[in-house]
Amino acid sequence: MKSFTLNDITRPSGGFAMLAVDQREAMRLMFAAAGVPSPVEDSVLTNFKVNAAKILSPYASAILVDQQFCYRQVVEQQAVAKSCATIVAADAFIPGNGIPVDSVEIDKSVNPQAVKRDGAKALKLLVLWRSDEDAQQRLEMVRTFNELCHSNGLVSIIEPVVRPPRCGDNFNREQAIIDAAKELGDSGADLYKVEMPLYGKGPQQALLNASLRLNEHINMPWVILSSGVDEKLFPRAVRVAMTAGASGFLAGRAVWSSVIGLPDTELMLRDISVPKLQRLGEIVDEMMAKRH
Repeated sequence: MKSFTLNDITRPSGGFAMLAVDQREAMRLMFAAAGVPSPVEDSVLTNFKVNAAKILSPYASAILVDQQFCYRQVVEQQAVAKSCATIVAADAFIPGNGIPVDSVEIDKSVNPQAVKRDGAKALKLLVLWRSDEDAQQRLEMVRTFNELCHSNGLVSIIEPVVRPPRCGDNFNREQAIIDAAKELGDSGADLYKVEMPLYGKGPQQALLNASLRLNEHINMPWVILSSGVDEKLFPRAVRVAMTAGASGFLAGRAVWSSVIGLPDTELMLRDISVPKLQRLGEIVDEMMAKRH
């Protein structure tokens, strides 16, 4: 059996410059916020995702897609560039309490062997981290997920995202990101996708210190995501995180969110998003070169 490794989803420099288009109901909300008449049809999401894959994948080392809205179409239309690996989201998002993702479980409808035959090299699992929920359950889910990936020769990517506790309003996001890393940073996955400390805001030194703290607790390669980070601050966030030990990014919003709801999607992706992604890739290569 062929087993894929992290090298299959990196740039030649060894860094990760990966694009996410696996947002689901959150993306529908973005279209609605951009003025697309509600209800925003599934086809709007699918078309955007497939266009993004076609136009942006040549500039990414890997692209993360979801089964719900675009996986089949991306495979059938051969939307992903040969130079770009495919990662499939293996998380089922369960809405509740007025938010699109209130809890997560492993998506049983994702067949590892089938996606591997279609060319996928990795699976990704979102793990919601709340201080008042059971750590054992989270670790158990990650263990099950790692086993699912590794027994099928696929790379395992986990994405712990912190949330306020179910009870009480005592929430320190920065501490929660660290606590989640302490719990899951040595959980046997291949890659850890993490929220950027401080939302990438403020003086560089404070960001670096926060990123160094995070690095201490993650015992595997790690990359940052861009949700919650102003897209203008994201390139600096990648630099700072990589200075602290990160190996790149797996991000969507910083690359394409400003294009949502604009006319001529393909043109906008080409003119606005391609340069952003190219620049981020250059930053990753530059930061990797400093390590050698």
